Amino acid sequence: MTPDLVSVIMPAYNAQRTLRASVLSVREQTYPSLELIIVDDGSRDGTTGLICELARADHRLRVLYQPSNNGVAAARNAGIDAAQGSYIAFLDSDDRWHPHKLDLQITHMRRTGALVSYTAYDRVAEDGHVLSRVRPPAMVTHDDMLRSNHIGNLTGIYHRSLGEARFLAVGHEDYVFWLDLVRRAGGASCVPYADALAWYLVHGGSLSSDKLRAARWQWHIYRDIERLGWAAASHYMCHYAWQAMRKRH
Repeated sequence: MTPDLVSVIMPAYNAQRTLRASVLSVREQTYPSLELIIVDDGSRDGTTGLICELARADHRLRVLYQPSNNGVAAARNAGIDAAQGSYIAFLDSDDRWHPHKLDLQITHMRRTGALVSYTAYDRVAEDGHVLSRVRPPAMVTHDDMLRSNHIGNLTGIYHRSLGEARFLAVGHEDYVFWLDLVRRAGGASCVPYADALAWYLVHGGSLSSDKLRAARWQWHIYRDIERLGWAAASHYMCHYAWQAMRKRH
């Protein structure tokens, strides 16, 4: 592993429309030591050709190809396996970063000794207007994370001294991933920057049935992954539902 290098993992599946802007937001980072690993997860539109074009323009961009669509968890795990940096960050192919995001975040981690960090971010509609700003607390523990997912995956960074980290192919795989890393690290720290350092694209067409499915996923995490009893799982489930509504307003 290269000590100061940040490996940015970006899964891409049929992302021709949004990929260029996401990649540009990584290329424009003021932090000098980074690599961008794009995992083409069996795309069938023009994504593959676009990735090749972008890779020719920047030697820091590395490309992995998966012949079939294996899903975002498998794509991120493949990126982690190929990463050369001591720090790992994630950005999906339809989200974007502030130019100083990595610079501010790595400086904060070095100053505080945090092994996991995160930032505030904006939830943005497809037409570009901001739906809400997610302002996470200054510090979170594993117990805090059981109550709500305070780490937006597009904002999180962890140091690889925490050991091998894997995404599980379950609903809310981002949440399960950071829940585990915060437990290992003993806590996580938010970059003390007032404005959003990332923009999360919210796609239209969300259905109430999706919310019911998400609730089932959350219950599965509490009962089958975290091994909580029925009473404890119910307690955290109420907190999680309340915090989820707050994030959207």
